[in-house]
Amino acid sequence: MEPTILYQDDQIIVINKPTGMPVHAAAHVPHEGTLAAWLVQKFPQIAEVGEKEVQGDGTEVIRPGIVHRLDRDTSGIMVAALTHEAFESLRGQFSEHEVRKIYRAFVYGVIADDRGIINKPIGRTRGSGSHRGVRDTHGALREAQTTFRTMARWGKGNDGASYLEVFPTTGRTHQIRVHLSAIQHPIVCDPLYGRGKQSLFGFDRLALHALSLTFIHPTTGQQVSFEAQLPADFQEAERQIHDAEQKLD
Repeated sequence: MEPTILYQDDQIIVINKPTGMPVHAAAHVPHEGTLAAWLVQKFPQIAEVGEKEVQGDGTEVIRPGIVHRLDRDTSGIMVAALTHEAFESLRGQFSEHEVRKIYRAFVYGVIADDRGIINKPIGRTRGSGSHRGVRDTHGALREAQTTFRTMARWGKGNDGASYLEVFPTTGRTHQIRVHLSAIQHPIVCDPLYGRGKQSLFGFDRLALHALSLTFIHPTTGQQVSFEAQLPADFQEAERQIHDAEQKLD
């Protein structure tokens, strides 16, 4: 499945990334099939935009126009820069936490609070290259804050589930996944932070979707907002929760 182009002009492209597509190559992820490869194929000029990332083993990772990331199994909205000027503008906005990001997530367990703020620093967990945590970490912890709103609840206690709208202020690796796990509500089907738990609502992938982005357009200086339609598995899970709520009324 390929990304869907939601908006395009001579400076930026906004896409809806499908679940299962890596953003760029990594140690065990070839360049082919990544969002980076797709961008270069569709927009050859983007190959010269941005910077190359050098990994710990010396491998160069091509990140054409890419200013932020989504995990491989997270679906949803991303913006990429088509020019150097747009790249610098967007990178600065993400770095300064000026981009408003909204996600949707299904999590294990019924959350009692209608709203909440998780303010826990995040760092790399000892002995793992990808795993992150809020304690017992290897190296420095970095400030991280996530706000959430509970949209719906299903079932009871730890055997139930909650449907959340999530607003990460910062953009740490795995931030939403780590923070929700830290409050004992890992995301449904999360292979790292919800390991051993059964699937709910028919999900066979991480139940996290990047819904919208709001930022300042690099050229016009105007605030713009874009939204990525919920994928079919999210729509089906919403239907199941709605039907369950109707039966309780």
